[in-house]
Amino acid sequence: MADDSTRPQTPSPQTPPALDTSRRHQMFPVLTAAEIARIHRFGTVLQFKKGDRLFAAGEPGPGMFVLLKGSVTITQRDGLGHVVPIVTQGPGEFLAEVGQLSGAPALVDGHAEEDVDTLLVPPGQLRALIIAEADLGERLVRALILRRVALIEAGASGPVLIGQPQSAGVIRLQSFLNRNGEPNHVIDITQDADAAALAEQAGAAATDVLAVCPDGSVLLNPSEDQLARCMGMVDTAEHDELFDVIVVGAGPAGLATAVYAASEGLQVLVLDCRAYGGQAGASARIENYLGFPTGISGQALAGRAYVQAQKFGVEMLIPAQAKSLDCAHKAIKGELHLKLTDGRSLRAKTVVVASGARYRRPDVPDLEKFEGRGVWYWASALEAKMCSQTEVVLVGGGNSAGQAAVFLSQHAAKVNMLVRGPSLAASMSRYLIDRIEAAPNIELRPHTEVVQLHGDDDTGLSAVTWRHRKNGNEQEAAVRNVFLFVGADPETSWLTTCGVAIDAHGFVMTGESVTCKHSDYKPAPLETNIPGLFAIGDVRSGSVKRVGGAIGEGAAAVAMIHQHLAAMDRAAATA
Repeated sequence: MADDSTRPQTPSPQTPPALDTSRRHQMFPVLTAAEIARIHRFGTVLQFKKGDRLFAAGEPGPGMFVLLKGSVTITQRDGLGHVVPIVTQGPGEFLAEVGQLSGAPALVDGHAEEDVDTLLVPPGQLRALIIAEADLGERLVRALILRRVALIEAGASGPVLIGQPQSAGVIRLQSFLNRNGEPNHVIDITQDADAAALAEQAGAAATDVLAVCPDGSVLLNPSEDQLARCMGMVDTAEHDELFDVIVVGAGPAGLATAVYAASEGLQVLVLDCRAYGGQAGASARIENYLGFPTGISGQALAGRAYVQAQKFGVEMLIPAQAKSLDCAHKAIKGELHLKLTDGRSLRAKTVVVASGARYRRPDVPDLEKFEGRGVWYWASALEAKMCSQTEVVLVGGGNSAGQAAVFLSQHAAKVNMLVRGPSLAASMSRYLIDRIEAAPNIELRPHTEVVQLHGDDDTGLSAVTWRHRKNGNEQEAAVRNVFLFVGADPETSWLTTCGVAIDAHGFVMTGESVTCKHSDYKPAPLETNIPGLFAIGDVRSGSVKRVGGAIGEGAAAVAMIHQHLAAMDRAAATA
């Protein structure tokens, strides 16, 4: 327990973050005595004195506290010494948000306003409670999700990014945090004297970005991995245990595998090099996915799956990148070994390749120079805000390009949609073509490609030149934002050390199209030429490259994994 000296002392000149009051009864439900009695068998009673700290931002969360007596105030620290009250909770209420399903670092501070009696339900027991008590669990999960959403929308808690809001560094880190559903807020260095003083003290230049982590650590121009580690998003544990399934890639296919496998009792770990959701997570709106007649954003769909996976106990390593796969132990111990770029090695009975594809870069001079400074490979609300009432260029003719064009047209003054072919019909769903044709501010430019980007290091992208591929005519437009949706290449370089069979385009081959290295072994339809190694989603040769298809493959792979594990058990029993 903490004493009064740990209590934040600096008053805040700010007002409390505006939480969504329309859902307050769902966000902060009051549990009945009968419901608390049902929770008791999953928790332990703890007592705190007035002023004690129950949890602190940046430190691993202990789980969910149910208040039996007294009150606790939840506050946010902004990294500049300010403390902002968020809410005070009393008897019958519970303290947690969705991160506590996995024991993630707390996003806020919690201090006892008076002597407090609580019931602490640690993460593992919280997951057990949600599954065992289905009706109560549904209310709890809804509240946990809504609290995280409220923190994101209010810009409350999480790391503070200090710099110029439109700078490449700020946008890069803010996009990373947003894609991972992490609350954050930006302080404009030109408008806040305290922020300017901190930047000067850290030796930051005008275009640099400072990241202040919840535990008070300050990073200058951090990489995404450095920021994630500072925040505690990804652990540093060795993970020596033998997993039933390791899933590489947290897109729709990988998350579907994780949810179905973990819900059926398998021990599952998922890793992704950047964020959950994959390319689908960057889609502004998916309208042809079954069960969502009005559509759903890719990030919202992936976010629900991400929480669902945590509910069933899936371990998440995001960001974490696969470096190589070692198959030498499969024939001896029945294990596949996966090495990460941070040096750690993981072991599993089966591995699912759901690593998807990386964004393809067209051959345009100085393209990398403007990435993150006017050139984008996705179109989220953050980029749309920057494009408000301006002219933009969007390159691509697939469904992702169509979704982005429709989304951006609601914010930009004009969207120039460039495609190399004669029309959209060959590569885009009809409903999106109809939307584009109906949008008065989307101009389709067929047979056209970007040939030159203009700008400098200080201002970023300032203009774009495109060329008509048939008549050679070129046109330059004062455009500060270009969105590229020109396809992707499979992310399979980490598989080369294992001799995994791939097709002429680099996609992983499965099923009847491959011959197993063990001649007497017949691969399952989603299994590669390496026994126990499966491939699903966009990375698989012959996949349909649709969200629904990826999720279906994830579910199907789990049935094949069970068959493989059962065969391993039979072989071990007769050995």
